[in-house]
Amino acid sequence: MERSPHQREIPTFHVGLYSPQIPENTGNIGRLCAGLRARLHLIRPFGFVLSDRTVKRAGLDYWEHLDYQIYASLKDFPLTDFNFYLITKFGSRYYTDVEFQPGDLFLFGNETHGLPAALREQYTERCLKIPILGNIRAYNLANSVAMITMEAFRQNRVRYQHQFQSF
Repeated sequence: MERSPHQREIPTFHVGLYSPQIPENTGNIGRLCAGLRARLHLIRPFGFVLSDRTVKRAGLDYWEHLDYQIYASLKDFPLTDFNFYLITKFGSRYYTDVEFQPGDLFLFGNETHGLPAALREQYTERCLKIPILGNIRAYNLANSVAMITMEAFRQNRVRYQHQFQSF
């Protein structure tokens, strides 16, 4: 496992990306995590080189402040060490029906295939979905991460108000 030099003792939340394919999405998610003081867990394989300039450009100059960890594979990721949720269009509950706690982990699959079926089937009760009203397959990964993490932050904002720079 690789770690960033900016490990936080207690991150607000954890965001996991399994096999991300689009560098701009990962960069934007990194920027969001840096802004919310969340730890980003990146699980290989990636569809790009992490040092790719498009990842850094999407995260702008915030990437250097990002608290992240990189794992060789999904089997190397300590999922059950967290109170975790799998975010998938196959979830039986909406994310808005859950009371999130500080330190929760939100695991997202890649842009093309999502999370592995075996993982979803093993943890069916941990699968959450985002409402889709229109005729689309799914939302953009970075937008999905923003929806879930901002809802978790909204629910717990009183705990973090003393840290706000702006809101």
